Amino acid sequence: MAAALEMQSLPFDPAAARATLAELPQAAAVFALYGAEAHAEPYIGRTPNLRARLERLLLPSEKHPKRLQLAGRVRRIAWRLTGSEFESLLVQFDLLQRQYDTKSLERMHLRAPAFVRFLGSNDYPRVVVTHRPSLREADWAYGPFASRAAAERYVDEALKLFLLRRCTDDLHPDPSHPGCVYSEMKMCLAPCYKGCTDERYAEEAAAVQEFLATRGESRLVVLRAEREKASGALEFETAAAIHAQVQKVESVRALAPELVRPLSRLRAVVLQASAEPDAVAMFLYEDGGLRGPFGFSIVGMRIQNEQSGSSSLFAQPVAIEAVPENAPAEPQRPARGVLEGRMEAALVVLTAEDEPPNAIARQGHLALLKRWYYRPETRRVGEIFFPDAEGHWPIKALLRGAGRVAAGRIRA
Repeated sequence: MAAALEMQSLPFDPAAARATLAELPQAAAVFALYGAEAHAEPYIGRTPNLRARLERLLLPSEKHPKRLQLAGRVRRIAWRLTGSEFESLLVQFDLLQRQYDTKSLERMHLRAPAFVRFLGSNDYPRVVVTHRPSLREADWAYGPFASRAAAERYVDEALKLFLLRRCTDDLHPDPSHPGCVYSEMKMCLAPCYKGCTDERYAEEAAAVQEFLATRGESRLVVLRAEREKASGALEFETAAAIHAQVQKVESVRALAPELVRPLSRLRAVVLQASAEPDAVAMFLYEDGGLRGPFGFSIVGMRIQNEQSGSSSLFAQPVAIEAVPENAPAEPQRPARGVLEGRMEAALVVLTAEDEPPNAIARQGHLALLKRWYYRPETRRVGEIFFPDAEGHWPIKALLRGAGRVAAGRIRA
């Protein structure tokens, strides 16, 4: 995230601390305090009120003489205004990662998220849960999940729909092999003692892989077609049995949220409030890293007021008091095609950021995205959007989401 390096700064003189701090904005920001020595580690933090926080750190207090005081060590203040907690965490991680490298993950308490990995390179594929998916087999790693327990539950329930093996042995099929409890319960094709042909096991493994890649949609398409066929032939008992299978698959599918996708095809746009007054911050997760923020202008957009049900509130291009007397009562809203073109151009700009993230940045960005996504909906501020099966972004949905994010900031 190269944008995190674009920070404002001021020299700091302890003798004129109040004058320097008076120049700082009273807004949310990520900051870094640098000492006189070039090798000294900076103090990096985030705060909802930059001036108030640094006054506590850099001004002496008679009421709290034991409070941490850094004024004697600080010689430069750098900061970046942020519009949301999501942006603050991303900027903070970027600064820490450039300063501390691998230790930045520990300082931010970021852990690698859990993935379901399909071991397709094995002669007899199976499924495991891992926190370190191989980039060489990113097409066969599905996630991220909220926790390892959530990933293991998904695997357990999904494998109940198939006959894939659950053992962890490197198989060398032999008719004298005793088998296991799953083969006795007819829940495995038992390749260990050649209970099936290699071709039959490969067919079942391919079905499992397709199920994981589509979050169960591949199985649902087949079952729904069979249900319609049975119903059309008036075979209602058969249709009812297939309908029960459909419900079971849907319950398993619900265990994999929309964020769960093949790692190689994990792409998402996150919309957040922006530090700019007339914009919404856009972030793109692609190729293992978060890009942005890009300030998407909401000038001229119709902003929905969900409290009153009205949609007559417009984003103003200038402050109300600066509007000329002969200006129209309402600003002219850009044509729908203009707004869609503006959104498409924003996506092009985000995609054009071709600086590849390193391994630490990939792990940190993914962990930040996972941490934000799996928050309770009442605490998850912002919106996320995914491309369709053909890789196209839902432009109209993105515009509506930008309006909702802007409306939420206006109400706040």
